[in-house]
Amino acid sequence: MTAYLVTVAILVCVAALIGLALNFQWGLAGLVNFGVVGFVAIGAYVTALLTPEIGWLPAMMAAGAVAAALSTGLALLSIRLEENYLAIVTIGFGEIVRLVILNEEWLTQGALGIADIPRPFAALGEALGGDLVFIVFTCALLAIVFLGLEGLARSPFGRALRAIRDDATVTAALGKPVFALRVRAFAVGGAVMGVAGALHAFYLRYIDPSQFTPIVTAYAFMAVIAGGRGSNIGLLLGAGSIMALLEGTRFLKDFISVIDGVQLSALRLGLIGVGIVLLLILRPQGLVPEPRRRAADVLPGGRD
Repeated sequence: MTAYLVTVAILVCVAALIGLALNFQWGLAGLVNFGVVGFVAIGAYVTALLTPEIGWLPAMMAAGAVAAALSTGLALLSIRLEENYLAIVTIGFGEIVRLVILNEEWLTQGALGIADIPRPFAALGEALGGDLVFIVFTCALLAIVFLGLEGLARSPFGRALRAIRDDATVTAALGKPVFALRVRAFAVGGAVMGVAGALHAFYLRYIDPSQFTPIVTAYAFMAVIAGGRGSNIGLLLGAGSIMALLEGTRFLKDFISVIDGVQLSALRLGLIGVGIVLLLILRPQGLVPEPRRRAADVLPGGRD
C-alpha cells in the first residue's frame, strides 16, 4: 500500500508540473495550448536519449531548453493568430511530435520505446531502498518550479501578462510589447513541460509513444479549471483532486462486480467529467480563485 501511495504522489507531482506550465500559458497569459502532450513527450525523449551520455542533470536541463526552443519557434509562427487558430496549430504540433516519435525508429526506437533510463541519485536510492529518494527529489523540483512561476506571476512581467489576457489592445496602447511578452510566456511554459517530461521518464525508466496521448493535455486542462485559472495554489489542489479521482475510481470494481475493465475505464472518465461539470456550475472560479490585486498593492505609496 505504501508503494502505491508513493506512486500516486509522484504522479501528482508530474501532473502538477504540467498543470503549472499550462496555467502560466493559458491561465495567466490567455494562450491556449492544446499541444501540451507534445512538449512533455519532447522532454521525456530528450532526457531518455541524453541521460546515459551526459548524466541526468544536464539531460534534464537540455529537455527544458529544447522544449523552450521549440515552443518559442511555434509561438513566433502562430502566436499572432486568434485564439481558436492558435489552438488548432498547437493540436497539430502535438500530433506531429507523436508521429515523429512513433516513426523515426533510428532515433526514438519507434513503438518499442526506450528502456533502462537512469534515475537521479540512483545509487543513493538503491542504498535506502524504494522510491524515497526519488519522491523527495520530485517534491523539491515541484517546489522550485512553483516558487519560480509564482514569483514571475507576481512580478511586473506577470502583471503585464494578465493585462494582455484581459485586453491585449489596451495593453498595447499602453506601450507594452504584447507579442514579445506572449512569446516569452509560451517559452517559459514549454520549458516547464519539458522538465515534467524528464521527470516522467526518470520515474518510469521506460517510455514509448503510447504514454503520450491527448488525454495528458485533457488532464492538464482539467487540473487548471478545477483549481482556478490563474491560481498556482489552486492548480496544486486541482491536480491532486484529478489524480485522486483517477486513482480512487480504480477501486470501483471491488464494489461494482458487474462491469469489466473497459466499462470501468469509461465510467472513471465519465465520473471525472461529471465532477468537472458540477464544479463549473457550482464554483466556476475554481477551488482557489486567482487573487485580484488592487492598484494600492502595486503602486509605490499606494497604501498611504
